Amino acid sequence: MDANTARTWVQRWDHQQERYIADREERFTVIGDVVAAVVADAAEPLVLDLGCGPGSLATRVARRLPKATVVGVDQDPVLLTLAQSGFADLVRFVDADLAEPGWSAALDLPGPVDVAVSTTALHWLPEDRLGEVYAETARLLRPGGTLVNGDNLYDDQPTIHRLETAVLDARAERVGVTDNEDWTSWWDAAAEEPALAEAFAERAKRVPRHGTTEWGVRKHEELLRAAGFSEVGTVWRSGNDVVLVAVK
Repeated sequence: MDANTARTWVQRWDHQQERYIADREERFTVIGDVVAAVVADAAEPLVLDLGCGPGSLATRVARRLPKATVVGVDQDPVLLTLAQSGFADLVRFVDADLAEPGWSAALDLPGPVDVAVSTTALHWLPEDRLGEVYAETARLLRPGGTLVNGDNLYDDQPTIHRLETAVLDARAERVGVTDNEDWTSWWDAAAEEPALAEAFAERAKRVPRHGTTEWGVRKHEELLRAAGFSEVGTVWRSGNDVVLVAVK
C-alpha cells in the first residue's frame, strides 16, 4: 500500500473514531502535554505506544517531539499495515499482542522507556491481563518514567455511570460528530480495499483475545499501584473520557 492511500484510510479512521470520542483530538493534545513535560530534560526520549492501532497517537507524539524515538505496538494486521505504510518515517511499529505474556520481548528497545502512552486500547484486554500489562510496562520504564492512558473509564456506580454517558452524548451532539461514519461501516469499506486484502486474510487467522473491560478509575489505580507505580492520578476528564497518569 502506498503512503497516500494509507494516510487517507487513517484520516477516515480518525473521523470514524470521533463519532464515539468527540474530544479525541483534545485527549491527544493532553497526552502530548504530559509526554512533553515528562521528557523535557531528555535529549533523545523514548516513547512507547501500547495498542497503537493505525498510529493516530504515535504520529502526533512523533511530530510534536521530533527528537524522540517513538515505538508503537499492536497485533491487528490491518491497522498495522496502515500505520507502517503511512508513517514508517515517523514511528517504528511492532507486531506483538499485549494479551500474550512476554509481548515486550519483541520490541527491541534501545533502552529504558521514558513514557508509555495508550489511547482507547487497553480496555480491549482480557480482565486477567490488564494488571500484567501494567506490570510489564512498569519494568520497561526508567525510574520516574510515566504511563499515560487515555480511555473511557466507567464509574462502577450505576447512576454516575449513566450521567457520565449522558455528558459524553451531549458533547457529541454539540460538536456535530453523531453522523460520522461508524465503526462497522469503516471496517466494511476497508475490507473492500485491494491493498488491504492480505492484511485482512491474516487478521482472519488470528484469534483475538479481548473483551471490553469497563472498569473505573479506582480499579485502574489499584492495578497500577500493584504493578509498581508510586503515583497515580487523573489529569483530564470529560464524562468518562479520562487521561490517567501513573509514575514509576
